[in-house]
Amino acid sequence: MTLPVDALKEAALAPGAVLVVKAAGPGRIVLERSDDPIERFAGMFTGLYPKDYLKKLRREWRY
Repeated sequence: MTLPVDALKEAALAPGAVLVVKAAGPGRIVLERSDDPIERFAGMFTGLYPKDYLKKLRREWRY
């Protein structure tokens, strides 16, 4: 599929943008950027800290 450069610029889309294609009725499709930050970053740091690390830090706050 070829998209007009002007349309891409107006939609603020750059090369490599991930798009979701949705049907919007007969003969009509909609392209939307698939840039969900939660989806992109969720679970990114899983396993980074040892188990119960947060509990240990919270105990240090007590005085």
